[in-house]
Amino acid sequence: MVKLKGDEPQHHRGPAVIFEREEDAFAAVQAGRIKAGDVVVVRNEGPVGGPGMREMLQVTAAIVGQGLGRDVMLITDGRFSGGTRGLMIGHVAPEAAVGGPIGLLKDGDIVGVDVEARSLSVELSDEELIMRRKSWMPRPANYTQGVLAKYAKLARQADDGATTG
Repeated sequence: MVKLKGDEPQHHRGPAVIFEREEDAFAAVQAGRIKAGDVVVVRNEGPVGGPGMREMLQVTAAIVGQGLGRDVMLITDGRFSGGTRGLMIGHVAPEAAVGGPIGLLKDGDIVGVDVEARSLSVELSDEELIMRRKSWMPRPANYTQGVLAKYAKLARQADDGATTG
């Protein structure tokens, strides 16, 4: 899902800045570590990784608050609310926690988007992607017991409703 209000740039290309949690991305934006041109990637916040598709409004609001709303793109397997502004791509599926492509990205990878062409790409060779996929390992679960652990084990991906049944 691409989140646009109508007057955002339709193209973006820049280096990925990877975060495994929404809180770390927010802290980086607040500390001024995100620069114009960056592609902020917040992963492991989807139905399984969050678990439960955590809201990214804090990060998107911080990006806009730093004056970077037109110059930084955010990609996440988490979700957005109706208050999101800027070029934001959310609900990425399959998510990082289950081995989706967003989980293969590294800091500095060049990521591009063309909204009109409905294209999201990374400038890596097929061989590099194959190598990264082979070496990918799931992160430890955020919850190992209780209702959130149960949800993470049963959750479908965002493009299938993020439901458990």
